[in-house]
Amino acid sequence: MEWLVDYGVIGLFFAAFLAATILPLSSELMLGLLVANGTDPVLVVAVATVGNVLGSLTCYALGWWASQPVLQRWLKLSDHELIQARDRFNRYGSSSLLLAWVPVVGDPLTVVAGAMRTDIC
Repeated sequence: MEWLVDYGVIGLFFAAFLAATILPLSSELMLGLLVANGTDPVLVVAVATVGNVLGSLTCYALGWWASQPVLQRWLKLSDHELIQARDRFNRYGSSSLLLAWVPVVGDPLTVVAGAMRTDIC
């Protein structure tokens, strides 16, 4: 069963990473199976956490990279409206990132945070 620990933990990392993106995936089942098969729970949670954080940062980076042209094209925002939206999100929306873990809602929040140039720290 050592292969399960080696490949299972690597698979968990990728599942957690992809689950933290816009893709409709979940890594909880894999996490539970690894723990049930005797893998160290601290290792499993640490690997899943790193995968999730890196996936969220990827969504943030995509939002940052595509922000102005995409927002203005899709939402038909003027430069002034985009600046107002960015200021409003930075004032009130930053706390909404506490919900980044929520399925369906959380992933787009990280993209919007990147598009609105929200400070990471």
